[in-house]
Amino acid sequence: MRKFLGTVFIVLIVLFFAGCFMAARTVMNQLHLEEPKIAKSSVLFLELEGVIIDGKEFLEDLKKYSKEDEIKGVLIQINSPGGVVGPSQEIYAEIKRVRDELKKPVVVSVSSLAASGAFYSAVAADKIVTNPGSMIGSIGVIMEFANLEKLYEFAKIKRYVIKTGAYKDSGAEYRDMRDDEKLLFQELANEVLTQFKTAVAQGRKLPLETISKIADGRVFTGEKAVAMGLADKIGTLSDATKLIGQLSGIGPDPELFSPPPKKAEFLRDLFDSKTSMPPLERSVDRALKQLLHSQFWGQPLLILPSALSAGGA
Repeated sequence: MRKFLGTVFIVLIVLFFAGCFMAARTVMNQLHLEEPKIAKSSVLFLELEGVIIDGKEFLEDLKKYSKEDEIKGVLIQINSPGGVVGPSQEIYAEIKRVRDELKKPVVVSVSSLAASGAFYSAVAADKIVTNPGSMIGSIGVIMEFANLEKLYEFAKIKRYVIKTGAYKDSGAEYRDMRDDEKLLFQELANEVLTQFKTAVAQGRKLPLETISKIADGRVFTGEKAVAMGLADKIGTLSDATKLIGQLSGIGPDPELFSPPPKKAEFLRDLFDSKTSMPPLERSVDRALKQLLHSQFWGQPLLILPSALSAGGA
């Protein structure tokens, strides 16, 4: 009996370490030690979600995989309120490069939201497919500033600055903004808006005058956007998948290739405990995120303001 129990114990130990080995191997694979193989004649599938802060991961995947011979087209699902101007323009330019230089079609599928900088990115695609109730548009530029002068006085804090020019501290939070500074920032916002409108007019093949009439920051439903020419057709992600399959020459049921998660992203998901975070801690976490949007003060943004107040940044 003892011999039998000893044998069972040894077997259990072997199975335990075998399980540990398999789990470790899975983790190593997830950490990109083994690059996934792309099936022949596939479509690259990417997601553009949340506030566009730098677009680094999205751009890395788009640049890396779109040039592969096996990739015949790109499908991008967007659910974003927009974000910082530069990264939004960079995503737009890279999508356009895939079309112009690589000669590969790009289709965008709007999930629930493609506003401002996200819409800026989307107009570089060949086609935009949207749900009828999705929110699209918000062609406009916003710049946020804060005057905390009274708060500093209340806290008995005196701020001062040494500068080399009249505009070097323009937009600083420790004083009110002069009229000439407001004019300066308005001109800057108008310049970015012109760039935005031009990109939409060219991408959607619409007159610039038509775009100018609706470039006041408003959003439209997907149904209205299609009627106005800001999107191409009403449909779901499945419809967009069929469309990119047809445009790429693969067929209506293309193989989709999704890039594996980055190392940091995988480890974050592995150890993320937000789902079990107590309500009070979740409230504090949300409040801190809302405060963090101060990093965007003083710079032009292509974003829905509500995304910042909700802690999206």
